[in-house]
Amino acid sequence: MKTKFLALFLTLFAFGAMAQKSDKVLRHVVMFKFKDTATPAQIKSVEDAFRKLPTQIKEIKGYEWGTNNSPEGLAQGFTHCFFLTFNSEADRAIYLPHPDHKAFGKVLGPYLDKVLVVDYWTQK
Repeated sequence: MKTKFLALFLTLFAFGAMAQKSDKVLRHVVMFKFKDTATPAQIKSVEDAFRKLPTQIKEIKGYEWGTNNSPEGLAQGFTHCFFLTFNSEADRAIYLPHPDHKAFGKVLGPYLDKVLVVDYWTQK
């Protein structure tokens, strides 16, 4: 009886540990500062191209984006933030050289002044 209880306890403990690990996700935060010469139509083409990536690259598990509206005045010219979620570093490793991601880079390139990228594992 003790052996069965111990086996059940260890199974539940292992399952709990796996569930905790799966709660963490990898965030990929990308911020753009566009050239002063970039027109609203050109910037919209970049937004539209980035918006397509989650439909083209299955490893992207979450996506959102927006434009800066902070009243603090600390954005240093960065206006756009794109927020991608991956389940693993392996998924991100597929995304980075993916042909659709590279094609997006060609849309972005002529209008980009600066980019800032931060990746992190979520913490609770």
